[in-house]
Amino acid sequence: MTRITFFLSCLVSCGWVLLDTVPAIPTASSDFPAEITHFKPYAANPVFSGTGADTWDQKIRERGYILKEGDQYHLWYTGYRDGKDQTRSLGYATSADGLTWTRYKGNPILPSVWVEDMTVLKSDGTYYMFAEGKNDIAHLLTSTDRVNWQERGPLDIRYTNHQPLSQGPYGTPAIWKENDTWYLFYERKDQAVWLATSKDLKVWTNVQDEPVLAKGPADYDLYAVAMNQIIRYKGAYYAYYHASAFSDWHEWSTNVAVSNDLIHWTKYSGNPIVKGNKSSGILVDDGNQFRLYTMHPAVNVFLPAK
Repeated sequence: MTRITFFLSCLVSCGWVLLDTVPAIPTASSDFPAEITHFKPYAANPVFSGTGADTWDQKIRERGYILKEGDQYHLWYTGYRDGKDQTRSLGYATSADGLTWTRYKGNPILPSVWVEDMTVLKSDGTYYMFAEGKNDIAHLLTSTDRVNWQERGPLDIRYTNHQPLSQGPYGTPAIWKENDTWYLFYERKDQAVWLATSKDLKVWTNVQDEPVLAKGPADYDLYAVAMNQIIRYKGAYYAYYHASAFSDWHEWSTNVAVSNDLIHWTKYSGNPIVKGNKSSGILVDDGNQFRLYTMHPAVNVFLPAK
C-alpha cells in the first residue's frame, strides 16, 4: 500500500469524508463529536419544498421545524406566494421516514396569522411554538394536537433592568427548557443573538444585555447570525445557527457552537458544516443516528458522513 493510499484509507475509516458540503479539513474533537458535525447530503434532496404552483405555499422560507414522535415525523413550515405583502402562513406535513412528506389536507392551518421562523417544543402535553410574526416580532402559539393553534401574543422581552426592549424587530426565536426555566435566544436584524429567560412565559428578562453570540471574526459569519436550535449532548449544549459571509445576505450557511452554560459559546473551527445556501439547520434523532435538516429555501436532509 502506498503512503497516499494509506492516508486516504485512514481518512475514510475515521469518518473524515471530504464533501463539498462539509469542511475540507475536518477538525472534530471531543468538544464537537463527528456524529453531530459531519454530514453528507441525501441523494434525493430536497425532500420538501414549495409547490411551485399558484398555491398559498408556492414557496417555503426560513426555518421550519421537525419533531419526531414515536414512528412519525412532524413538520411545520412557512408557505407564501410570490409578490409584495404576501402573508407568511403556517403549514403542516407528516412523514413515516422523514424523507417522503404528506401535506395536511387542511393547510394552511392558521391562515390569518403571520408565522415564520418557528421552533416547536412539547412540554406537559402542550406544544409551544415560538415564531416570528409580521415585522419580525417574535410571538407564542400553543396547541394540544399539533394542528389547532392558539395565538398567545408577542413576547414581552425586557432588559436586565426590567425595561422593555427598544423599538425594532426581535426574531428567530430558539427555545430551550430546563427544569422550570425557559431560555429564549433571539436576534435583532440578524446582527447578534441575545438570551432571555422566563418562568411564566409572560415576561422574558435578558440574562445580560450584551449578545451571547456575535458575528465574526471569521468570514463565514461576518455579516449575519441567528440561532435555530439548542440541544444537550454528552454533557454540553450545542447551538445550530445560520450565518452569512455576504453583506447582502445572498447566501447562508449552517454552523454549530458549544457551551457549558448557555451564555458563553465557542464556535466550531470547522464551520460551516453545510454551505451552498442551505441554512436554518436543525438536528433530529431518528432513533439510530442524527440527521441534519436544513430548512431554507427548501428542506434538505444530511446523513452522517462515515
